[in-house]
Amino acid sequence: MSGPLAFRGVEVPASELSWRFSRSAGPGGQSVNTADSRVQLSFDVLRSPSVPEPVRRRLLDRLGSRLADGVLTVAASEYRSQHRNREAARARLAALLTEASAPPPPRRRATRPTRGSQERRLAGKQRRSRTKALRRRPPD
Repeated sequence: MSGPLAFRGVEVPASELSWRFSRSAGPGGQSVNTADSRVQLSFDVLRSPSVPEPVRRRLLDRLGSRLADGVLTVAASEYRSQHRNREAARARLAALLTEASAPPPPRRRATRPTRGSQERRLAGKQRRSRTKALRRRPPD
């Protein structure tokens, strides 16, 4: 639970994660008013020494709209227990970081269409043209 957070071969020590707890809205009856079950998990992407520079650039680029001063924050309040919300927030943060740090797909190498595909395309166009020509009013 309090161990390092791992994504795509990068291990973030627990000391770089900051937790905040608050009262959660929703189901729970009277315990909602007393238990701090809502969890906010923050990770400073910009200043973290454990994230390699190329991965950091990718994260900052892809998560730009979700970052506040280089800090990514995830909240979880769907469970009544703080423990389960902690696990949910951890899983959500790991999923976000994994998805955002994915390397870009390899560039597509441009290829020329084959002769057969060109001929099929042109034959289809001719068929369509004949079909439409048959719909026209014949010339006087």
